[in-house]
Amino acid sequence: MDRLATDPLAADPVTGDPLAADPLADDRLADDGPDDTQGGVTADGPAPEEMYPGGPEVEVELRPQRRLRLWQLAPIVGLGAVGSLMFAFPLAFDFGDSGAVIAMLGLLICSCAAGWGMMAARRVGYTWPGLPPRGSGRRPDWRVVLGYVLLVAVVVVLAVWRVARLR
Repeated sequence: MDRLATDPLAADPVTGDPLAADPLADDRLADDGPDDTQGGVTADGPAPEEMYPGGPEVEVELRPQRRLRLWQLAPIVGLGAVGSLMFAFPLAFDFGDSGAVIAMLGLLICSCAAGWGMMAARRVGYTWPGLPPRGSGRRPDWRVVLGYVLLVAVVVVLAVWRVARLR
């Protein structure tokens, strides 16, 4: 019975002051940090010389290089090759009445592959010569755009004219 009377757990916790026995009561922190800092700065880490003993810090780019990968190029090149062969063979050999249809289908597939390649190149940051880079905010020169439009129009007209001559 005597042991229960002296047991600290048996004492009533409500009547005693729980903060009075706290050894860290004198070292309380203010709401915004320690009160007594010398010069307003605390030493919270190693010095820069200790962090990099081998020399100066070297920055490394974490983003991968922006370039076309093989898995992006393979289907584009494959479609371009199939389309150009489908366009060229009816022109070189006699395919009868179906030659014009096969040639136009080849021209369509080749044009789709070219468009796909241009979109993939634009996505990784490549641009046509004379045109501003994507996201630069500059407007393209109208003469360069007109030149590209005329070049594409001439190629399409010559290709359609050649396929139409198959009939």
